Amino acid sequence: MNLNDRKFVMVSSTASAVDPDSPTEFHYWESDGLVWGSYTGDTVIQGRFVGTREGENVQISYVHALKAGGTAAGRSSSRLETGEDGLLRLVEEFSFDGDDTPHVSVCRELAG
Repeated sequence: MNLNDRKFVMVSSTASAVDPDSPTEFHYWESDGLVWGSYTGDTVIQGRFVGTREGENVQISYVHALKAGGTAAGRSSSRLETGEDGLLRLVEEFSFDGDDTPHVSVCRELAG
């Protein structure tokens, strides 16, 4: 399993409603356990992340510019799962810097 050049879309989040017509889309890259990428979508103008992957666990730090104004940053811990269709899912537990409220989001891989 490798995340290099894989794209995911957010399907649910406890931090905000997900627009099914333009969900946040994530583009992942990976090399030797280093993970990085970018994202944009319904509430985000542009975001970046960097972190590591060990087995099925992905740890990242992120920052993004919000469409509503301002920026947000934080950390997340994701678990990789393989769906019945063979595509990956990311189940992510995250929090924003300055706010200890735990959140959970689910992203599904886009078929290539």
